[in-house]
Amino acid sequence: MQVSVEKTSELSRKMTVIVPEDEVQEKIAARLKSLAKEVKIDGFRPGKVPAHVVKKLYGDRVRGEITSDLIQSTYFEALQKQELKPAGYPHILPLEETEGFKYTAEFEVYPEISLDNVGSLEVARPTSVVEESDVDEMIEKLRLQKREWAVVERPSQLGDRAIISFSGSTDGENFTDGKVENYQVEIGAKQMIPGFEDNLVGLTAGESKSFQVPFPEQYGNEKLAGKMADFSVELVSIEGPVLPELNEEFIKAYGLENGTLEAFREDVRNNMQRELENALRAKLKNAVLDDLYEKVQILVPNTLVDQEVENMMQPYLETAKRQKMKLEDLKLPRDVFEAQAKRRVALGLILGEVIAKNNIKIDNNKVRETIEEMAKSYERPEDVVTWYYSDNKRLSEVQQMVLEEQTVEWLLSQAKVSEVAMKFSDVMNNNQQ
Repeated sequence: MQVSVEKTSELSRKMTVIVPEDEVQEKIAARLKSLAKEVKIDGFRPGKVPAHVVKKLYGDRVRGEITSDLIQSTYFEALQKQELKPAGYPHILPLEETEGFKYTAEFEVYPEISLDNVGSLEVARPTSVVEESDVDEMIEKLRLQKREWAVVERPSQLGDRAIISFSGSTDGENFTDGKVENYQVEIGAKQMIPGFEDNLVGLTAGESKSFQVPFPEQYGNEKLAGKMADFSVELVSIEGPVLPELNEEFIKAYGLENGTLEAFREDVRNNMQRELENALRAKLKNAVLDDLYEKVQILVPNTLVDQEVENMMQPYLETAKRQKMKLEDLKLPRDVFEAQAKRRVALGLILGEVIAKNNIKIDNNKVRETIEEMAKSYERPEDVVTWYYSDNKRLSEVQQMVLEEQTVEWLLSQAKVSEVAMKFSDVMNNNQQ
């Protein structure tokens, strides 16, 4: 077997493999001999079909099978011989045969990664505390979640629920199928397109209003996307929120049997503290990875980026399928996916190199602690722990997550770390984004 490799770009390779004709013929002859014992041809007893007859009838098919087998076997052998590590599947093209069997394999290789800049990482560690005012705001949010509605006799305002009847049109064509009657809109909840709910503020029951607002450029219905819409709205009635009293009944609904305000505030604070700690860890990890991505520049194989884009788009594909839509109707900006996919692939390769070069091993105790922590929110935590450890795939996912956390911790130990104080609300809002 002869192997030659051409470097067509920084990461692209074109490998040519030639298998001598005598080796090809030897394998074909062996296959035909084996086939002669099995085939049934009129006029010949089983196993007595002459070799030249078998070759005439099955020669082309057998050669195709042999060359396919040769590609499978020689490709990996050639890679080892040339010490190449392909990223993804190759594009293989059999060539016109002259002397023996010849084919080319085009593929990308993994990049070389230098970790020289890892020691120059600079990371801002966010810090925060749960203030009494934060607990007050959270309790108000909990009350708001259990609000009821009551009709009010005043102009509408943000936070009200408006019952409206409306119709809409673009370019003189109605798109609401006539008039929509008695439709509920919570003003400020962003149920409607931007600008619609703003026009409901200040109206009184029975009042009508006409206005124009544009549909977003990325609106799901391509016939309406980016177009100016004319709306005619009648405000049928206005309902204001009625918050529940912060009493024993309200508190017991959250699982606190003694129903005291002090115990409730402490429980809310503890939950907020856990969420805050998780958010701070996530922000710190992102800060490490952001600086790592900036400091350790690598070329990323396009084939790996394409695979990651497909993985990222899969949930949208499933959503489109459930809604009987085409993916293009969702108007997903592929360039946004590509940027995120490139970052993910690059960081995956860099972290893999950090793990390999520094011999970072999975801490099984941390794996156990992570699973037990995740199980705490379930009614029977011990069953959740057993569920993870009973399936190697599920367990492997947690192990990889823990290994990544360990690697981030190692990178932090090499970095210059400063602290930046943040408000609780800013930490949580940024983390959700």
